[in-house]
Amino acid sequence: MPRFAILEHDHPILHWDLLLEHGPACRTWRLATPLDGDETIAAEELPDHRLLYLDYAGPVGGNRGKVTQWDAGAFIWLTATENCVAVLIAGNRWSGRLELQRIQEGWQVNLSPR
Repeated sequence: MPRFAILEHDHPILHWDLLLEHGPACRTWRLATPLDGDETIAAEELPDHRLLYLDYAGPVGGNRGKVTQWDAGAFIWLTATENCVAVLIAGNRWSGRLELQRIQEGWQVNLSPR
């Protein structure tokens, strides 16, 4: 089963990086807030990240702050298109359906906790 991680990242401002294992890399989005309940969160798609970040905590090269693991676990792909990604995640802190939708301003995350 593929893995996911949510990293709290303090640079350039505090945000949370959502990483979904996808082949040799992780599809990645910057979240405005951590996952918390049944809500919608603003997100920005980032370039793919290396798989090592699924297990990493510490400084990020190039003076880009530091990351700490906020949550991690496994997930199941439900949908993966250009405009929609939906997964079922089972993490240590949060579990449920997570759906990323492309909107005019970027992306939004809709949460449905278990």
